Amino acid sequence: MSFRSMVAGIGHYLPKNCVKNADLPAHLNTSDEWIRERTGITQRFLASADETTAFMAANAATLALKMAGIDASSIDAIVLATTTPDNGFPATATRVQALIGAHKAFAFDVQAVCSGFVYALAVADNFIKAGQAKTVLLIGAEAMSRLIDWNDRGTCVLFGDGAAALVLTATELATPKLDGSTSATFHSANTNNAKLHSAKERGVLSTHLFSDGSGYDLLYVDPSIETPSKRGGVVMHGREIFKSAVKKIGEAVEKALIANNLTVTDIDWFVPHQANERIIKGVIDHFYLPPEKVVVTVDKHANTSAASIPLALCAAVNDGRIKPGQLVLIEAMGGGLTWASSIIRW
Repeated sequence: MSFRSMVAGIGHYLPKNCVKNADLPAHLNTSDEWIRERTGITQRFLASADETTAFMAANAATLALKMAGIDASSIDAIVLATTTPDNGFPATATRVQALIGAHKAFAFDVQAVCSGFVYALAVADNFIKAGQAKTVLLIGAEAMSRLIDWNDRGTCVLFGDGAAALVLTATELATPKLDGSTSATFHSANTNNAKLHSAKERGVLSTHLFSDGSGYDLLYVDPSIETPSKRGGVVMHGREIFKSAVKKIGEAVEKALIANNLTVTDIDWFVPHQANERIIKGVIDHFYLPPEKVVVTVDKHANTSAASIPLALCAAVNDGRIKPGQLVLIEAMGGGLTWASSIIRW
């Protein structure tokens, strides 16, 4: 018996405090025009002391469960992608478990910075494929503002806070019949046109994870930098990151397309990690993607690390762009260096 992970529900949470570029502290000596031109960012949401990573994650999870029509008591596992846990330990996912009443679930965190959501998706998907879980709550949640040096203009304008969650449920894949035919839910990797697949084949088609530790010092947290979290501040070598980003993201995207016998034209929506408008444009140009097929929310949310892809997915689902049965390609690159991709039939 084989299973695939289907997206049954999605939900998000953004902090109450929305800070526009013009509202940033005067000592930064920056401007709305300067930030927009270099990043595409117009605003970001910043969490209050009460809006912890667990609080934001639990609120997003509650909405996702409501959309899915699933009670928290039915969840088998909670996988939380975060760079900003509430404590060094225990896992913030266990606090979320208690907050939402998911009493029978096992819960843990995944840390791969901006690639964290896709890494966590791979983990959750594999639990379902292995038959070890039937319902998994997958969350990306970050309070990046707590790792920011608010005297560093080059980094503090880039990041924001928020959370989004997906409910993944197991759907059974039929086995091929003796005559070579299959039921509607069987997926063939050799099909010539993925759009001919039945809508019943919805779910995570594949995930692809990569890392290169030689880039460890390009993006990291320096414990000597004073920040609100007392855990250190983000250090980023932006030019070097940009040089690597398009190439590595391109590799991940190509791997996902080849694995599913697809081309870029088969993809209905491209939902990249929302790091920087320039990086997104670089990938668009690299693959000759129509801009109208790309979901961009970096202007509204800034870089929310592991929360950025699910927040973008939530925006596109809620406004009706992403529809059931459509092919969605997601990708991310973050510190480590890590990068990843996945294709989901929504």
